[in-house]
Amino acid sequence: MKLKRAASIPLVLHDPFFSVWSSADHLYDADPVHWTGIRQQMRGYVKADKKVFSFLGDREFHDVLEQKSVEVTATATEYIFENELLKLKVRFTSPLLPEDMLLVSRPCTYVDFEVEKKQASEVELNFEVSADLVRQNRDAVIGFVGEKKNGEGDFSYASMGRAVQQPLGSSGDRVVIDWGYVYMACAQKEAELAFDKANEKLTLKLPFAGADKKAGMILAYDDLLSINYFGQWRKAYWTKEYATILDAIGAAFADREEVLKKAAKLDREIEAKALEIGGEDYAFLCNMSFRHAFAAHKLITDENGEIVFLSKENDSNGCIGTVDVSYPSVPLFLLYDTEYVKGMLRPVFKMAASDVWEYDFAPHDVGRYPYAWGQVYGLRHEWDGAVYKRAQQCVYPPFYLYPAGADVFDFKYQMPVEECGNMLIMMAEVCERDNNADFARAHWDVLSQWKDYLLKYGADPGDQLCTDDFAGRLSHNVNLSVKAIMGVEAYAKLCGMLGDEDAKNRYHEIAKEMAQDWEKRADVGDHYCLTFDKPDTWSLKYNLVWDKIWGSGLFSDTVYEKELAYYEKMTNQYGVPLDSRADFTKSDWILWCASMAKDRDQAIRLLKPVANYLENSESRVAFSDWYDTKTGNYCHFIGRSVQGGIFMPMLLEK
Repeated sequence: MKLKRAASIPLVLHDPFFSVWSSADHLYDADPVHWTGIRQQMRGYVKADKKVFSFLGDREFHDVLEQKSVEVTATATEYIFENELLKLKVRFTSPLLPEDMLLVSRPCTYVDFEVEKKQASEVELNFEVSADLVRQNRDAVIGFVGEKKNGEGDFSYASMGRAVQQPLGSSGDRVVIDWGYVYMACAQKEAELAFDKANEKLTLKLPFAGADKKAGMILAYDDLLSINYFGQWRKAYWTKEYATILDAIGAAFADREEVLKKAAKLDREIEAKALEIGGEDYAFLCNMSFRHAFAAHKLITDENGEIVFLSKENDSNGCIGTVDVSYPSVPLFLLYDTEYVKGMLRPVFKMAASDVWEYDFAPHDVGRYPYAWGQVYGLRHEWDGAVYKRAQQCVYPPFYLYPAGADVFDFKYQMPVEECGNMLIMMAEVCERDNNADFARAHWDVLSQWKDYLLKYGADPGDQLCTDDFAGRLSHNVNLSVKAIMGVEAYAKLCGMLGDEDAKNRYHEIAKEMAQDWEKRADVGDHYCLTFDKPDTWSLKYNLVWDKIWGSGLFSDTVYEKELAYYEKMTNQYGVPLDSRADFTKSDWILWCASMAKDRDQAIRLLKPVANYLENSESRVAFSDWYDTKTGNYCHFIGRSVQGGIFMPMLLEK
């Protein structure tokens, strides 16, 4: 759908490192950036009868080819530029087709051009990619050009990377990659590709001779190594199929037409369903979050060949595989393939099974991207006489180097009820959709342990953090109690799927009793409070959604009616605040709540302000999920996988 404006426009999205955006009203107003805001300079020019016009990147001293429109779909972004000489369409397609994990992993974006000559007789397009994409500092780069001959699939390419590299040599949050190689490739015989050593960039010249109207290229990235997975150096999933990045690029050229058709079909399906559920505003949010959510992950396999789908906790602390970041993201992935969610859960179970994890609750994360080698949230930095420093690149010691028996983690920074509930709920939903609980059976002992933790502490959680830790600590957290109740119900469902009807009925009744007690203690008249001990408070009760999805009937209809009506009453210009403590909110949680609305109109009234924020915010960042509902300013969190939660209304409707 055509946009008026958005805080930041997705261009090339594949993973937390290969992620390029335009944070400007016009593509030629400024250079593209990484989701961090770090420059990822790309430039585009079109030469028409000796006149040069800029269409991409900082225009500097050039005239511009006026931008007429921008359209964003789930998988693509298309710009149209025009003047009296010519009309140019530029389309970036990152075909993250969820039914095909190879395509989700294959780091190849199609950049397609279509020229309509009006008064111009000769047209040449120039495209440039700078060394910004391959380094953090001003390190020397090398480059090379070549041809890949595959019969009819021949293409030329240019590539560039740091001269001296250490793959997986650093970790951090707001950082860009400094290993691997960026590639530009083109199958047009008349194309000229080069590595400009003096200016440290790749260049492409593409003439549109005679009646030629269409041409294209592929922008790709070979990261060489992707993740340190508990001491194993793991490559991206795409390397299972392709021996080299050139093979992957060749395959992308070969299946281009088929892939683009599938991508267009997916775009139409998502937009049509979103329009039906929540109108144009919801379609806008879905289109803007689809690539965003997938590209906040890296897809690999473990030593057993099983899928591992690791998120990066962008603009927070850079954690990898964070449980309470996976939890809000799962609606999008559950719509297509539960294997993605299993891929989120596997590393957490691996962490929980390690000798160092001596706790009766679930871990928070499994490391700091790209090191999935042990939880870092709440990690003590002094123990057993040793001091581990938070160095500039923050390379934490892997879990297998923690001193035996050491007090490694500070409990006050853990989220026990939060993560136990998250793991049980995600597991139950995966098994429900698979109609098979074998995945749960393989981890039954630890799932049962986490259920016991919820029974002991979940009805009225003590002084614990929850996923909304940025808002501060709370005792007697009412919404966290809902999560515990739904976690117990999740365990009941799993018992039933595993054939234990007595246990299913027993734990369902416990969850029901907990819910009834919750209603009595949390009810403060026209809504339910933030904490059980403070009746003059309120909060978004987004965790209730699973009672709706599962049809568990734990909470009365009155709860939903009063809560949703109260959210409408408390809505500001850009959305409902998270709770009564501040004006900021979380976009994912608003959409979870909107999915529980009594009708379409109420849902639209709740989600429309979120779309209003994304369209009008002066914070030019990649769809932040934490922002101020009065000013529309970004608070923190950029480009995070949690925006998969935008698809909760679609999941619930399905």
